[in-house]
Amino acid sequence: MTTSNAIPSVKLLINGEFVESRTSQWRDVVNPATQEVLARVPFATTEEMNAAVASAKEAFKTWRKTPIGARARIFLKYQQLIRENMKELAAILTAEQGKTLPDAEGDIFRGLEVVEHAANIGTLQMGELANNVAGGVDTYTLLQPLGVCAGITPFNFPAMIPLWMFPMAIATGNTFILKPSEQDPMVTMRLVELALEAGVPPGVLNVIHGGADAVNLLCDHPDIKAVSFVGSTKVGTHVYNRATLNGKRAQCMMGAKNHAIVLPDANKQQTLNNLAGAAFGAAGQRCMALSVVILVGEAQAWLPELVEKAKSLKIGAGVEPGADVGPVISCAALDRVSSLIATGEREGARLVLDGRNPEVSGYAQGNFVGPTIFDGVTAEMSIYREEVFGPVLCVMHAATMNEAIALINANPNGNGTALFTRSGAAARHFQEEIDVGQVGINVPIPVPVPLFSFTGSRASKLGDLGPYGKQVVQFYTQTKTVTQRWFDEDEVGGAVNTTITLK
Repeated sequence: MTTSNAIPSVKLLINGEFVESRTSQWRDVVNPATQEVLARVPFATTEEMNAAVASAKEAFKTWRKTPIGARARIFLKYQQLIRENMKELAAILTAEQGKTLPDAEGDIFRGLEVVEHAANIGTLQMGELANNVAGGVDTYTLLQPLGVCAGITPFNFPAMIPLWMFPMAIATGNTFILKPSEQDPMVTMRLVELALEAGVPPGVLNVIHGGADAVNLLCDHPDIKAVSFVGSTKVGTHVYNRATLNGKRAQCMMGAKNHAIVLPDANKQQTLNNLAGAAFGAAGQRCMALSVVILVGEAQAWLPELVEKAKSLKIGAGVEPGADVGPVISCAALDRVSSLIATGEREGARLVLDGRNPEVSGYAQGNFVGPTIFDGVTAEMSIYREEVFGPVLCVMHAATMNEAIALINANPNGNGTALFTRSGAAARHFQEEIDVGQVGINVPIPVPVPLFSFTGSRASKLGDLGPYGKQVVQFYTQTKTVTQRWFDEDEVGGAVNTTITLK
């Protein structure tokens, strides 16, 4: 760990103030293309984390009663500030995470869409009313905020995932504790600064940093009512179990193994372009990455062209013009990806494109691994069973679409899947029979826009409600039902009613 005073420190945000942590435990934020130390991030003390929760609890008393229009206007301002600072945000994200600049802007933009959705909270948080459910009796519902909520976000989308969480939580009247990834918190903190500039009041949004202790505190703290998590299956399962055991709501979006089926009638060039982009973009470090392609029938002959397409992608630092594949996040991540590639070879998969140890001029210390393709992969192999989280594509073969569907449905994960075809009948059969939460038809990464909700399923998700969209309004609110009757001043009272029936 570097401790030089010349290296800036990442601050905590408590009660509207950016404060220096008093911790003795720090971690370096490292540029994955150069190994340059960009900043130091603290592992907040228990006292600091408790202070953040206390600040949020106090702010909730007034924020929950803030007019819904006032809340919406903050997010109208916020989305404009994000647009105005897009280039700066993308540069920060690229430096600390490694994505190419276009990919970094895409990361921010998909979060921006949720901010825009939060600005429409006036219509999203409306209740329902039934008139005259009995004689002179009306019933209506109120969607009221829960209180203090928390979010734990991963390294691979340090802009998008925080923007999935705190804008909708705050827009619905809650206050929020955000714990970004300790590997790349800088762009998150810049987004938080812009949120305060947009008008988020002190205490409504707070930020802590740390590792397992911070995660556990958010799951255990009695004043926190709901926890949202995106990340690995191991940590997500721990968060869900611990949070729900403590009586909290929890939603956890976790690991995946996303498949695409390619039928012989698909548009070949469009399909190959989509496969390469979805498999190797963001260096494969996304839970919706396309990591398995199943070639059906005559489409099995397309493999050499897929390999050539992958070879044409440029490996380079995110700031390099024309770079398609940047570095993975850390040296440890590089070692893990390289180890899984070696394991794939040992277990009998045919390595038709080896991306290990690429030469990237000027970046000899970077965590680079290029597009890698295995053929002849089976469901028993480690390279298939484990989420590689790198630019590695497994190619499998099937005689029919039904055989391919059965293979996908046998996988424990259900995050995303896709079918490439020109046949409407095949597409409809696929969407009916596939047991996966997010389905693409000629769309390789079918993440829905915020008008809908992220709907991963099975082992890829714990909790009934997904992030953003209509579902997350339900997650961040509790329904209060009011049944009311008003009597006229001159109305004569009836007999004593000892039943609960309304007439």
